[in-house]
Amino acid sequence: MPFLFSDDTDFIITIEVVPPAGNDPTGILEKLCRLSSLGFHAFSVASNPVAKPKMSAMVFTHLVQKATQKPAILHCTIRDHNRLGLQSELWGAKALGIDTVIAVTGDPSAARAQDPTSTVGDLNVFQLISMARDADLNTGAVLDFRPEVNGLEHEAKRLEKKVAAGCRFIVTQPIYDEQTAQAIHRATKHLKVPVIMGILPLLSYKHAVFLHDKVNGIAVPDPLRQQMKHTKDPVKEGIYLSKQLLELGKSYFSGACIMPPFDRFDILPDIL
Repeated sequence: MPFLFSDDTDFIITIEVVPPAGNDPTGILEKLCRLSSLGFHAFSVASNPVAKPKMSAMVFTHLVQKATQKPAILHCTIRDHNRLGLQSELWGAKALGIDTVIAVTGDPSAARAQDPTSTVGDLNVFQLISMARDADLNTGAVLDFRPEVNGLEHEAKRLEKKVAAGCRFIVTQPIYDEQTAQAIHRATKHLKVPVIMGILPLLSYKHAVFLHDKVNGIAVPDPLRQQMKHTKDPVKEGIYLSKQLLELGKSYFSGACIMPPFDRFDILPDIL
């Protein structure tokens, strides 16, 4: 089930999905099936985000494609597999009809968690991109522009290495303002690969503050936080802001990846 950029596709829209915790995907698959008629091109399946265990992303990606008849992109992380395991994952994905992957480092494992885990890390993300390319997979990468440390220039140089390794498209961390969109566009336009803008809808003032203060790679400008603080209907306001960001993305990027938080797929029809 191919997912490829083509000359006749003006703007790609993907929906990020987190697999369920446990072995029963029925509930979330039913929700995704109800979305399948909306105007987007593919699902994008995260792999153990924030280093918490979820159902196998590869298995769930296959189930999503089968249930919805929509393409689904598999996130592969070097955090959870060694070199042997990643090669197996990539070949297995191809055999299951998954043709597109995003190679990511993965959120760091929490050493102080109740059940501490270790990072495998015998392969870097550039090597994973090359491995996925050699497995005949359409391979993407992530831009974490690290706003908390003004890290865009450094991360753009890492993107050059990712493109050289075989990356064919880029997905950014969530963007919340035009100034950041412009800066990322300037920093990446020389790469000559499609860049997909991350959009993470805000649900409340508390949600906006948490993302800004606690989540590395995300900066929610103060005017937006204040907007969420003073609105009478935070969810409706978050939907409105997401629609504005989607239109903004069409000016600077080749697509958008909408990341509904906490499985709030019910907000997507209004955004799209």
